[in-house]
Amino acid sequence: MLVAAAVCPCPPLLVPPVAAGAAPELDGARAACTDALGVLAAARPDRLVVVGPAEQSGRGPHPQGARGSFRGFGVEVDVRLGPGQGPAPQGPLPTSLAVAAWLLDRVDWSDAPIEGLGVGEPLEPERCIQTGRKIAARAERVALLVMGDASACRTLKAPGYLDERAAPFDAEVARALGGADVAALKALDAELAYELKASGRACWQVLAGAAEGTDLGGSLLYEDAPYGVGYVVATWS
Repeated sequence: MLVAAAVCPCPPLLVPPVAAGAAPELDGARAACTDALGVLAAARPDRLVVVGPAEQSGRGPHPQGARGSFRGFGVEVDVRLGPGQGPAPQGPLPTSLAVAAWLLDRVDWSDAPIEGLGVGEPLEPERCIQTGRKIAARAERVALLVMGDASACRTLKAPGYLDERAAPFDAEVARALGGADVAALKALDAELAYELKASGRACWQVLAGAAEGTDLGGSLLYEDAPYGVGYVVATWS
């Protein structure tokens, strides 16, 4: 059963060596992510499942101790998904889970065993919801760390250029995540999310499936769009 969830963005720029001189611009997002992980720890879960967007080669599952790296971004930073020396039989962690591993290492996570799962952006909503249900059934007390970004079309310089639909879409996402609104997350338009390059859509719908039948309350900790990309940090507990 799902007892807590944290929603965090997954840009590599969250990792200060990757951001370099721009690192202070995301200090607020990093602080909010740290607070969100504190909510997960306070729930005393039996298992933490980390989900994040991934290409086919990175979907896993990824066991505790699986390895990831930011060397592809020009920095010699390596991470592991929680403590341990486990191999990564399905290949290295996708970037979203590598960012999660960095966040977890930053708070020295040792509160529960961890496993990671990459979620494909094209996964249709009903399959996302089914995946969430299965995750929630894995232990008596499951916590979820849900990685993913909102639209990438908020400004002219955004990766997806400016799309006037992006700000309303992101506002609804922030409202739904901050309010633990399961129905609203299930109803997110997958096609619109794809057009707006919102990498978190499928993962948020996994969360919606996992949260069915619970009575969790939500809290919005951070919402902004630096670089024209929507970043949201929220907790459910």
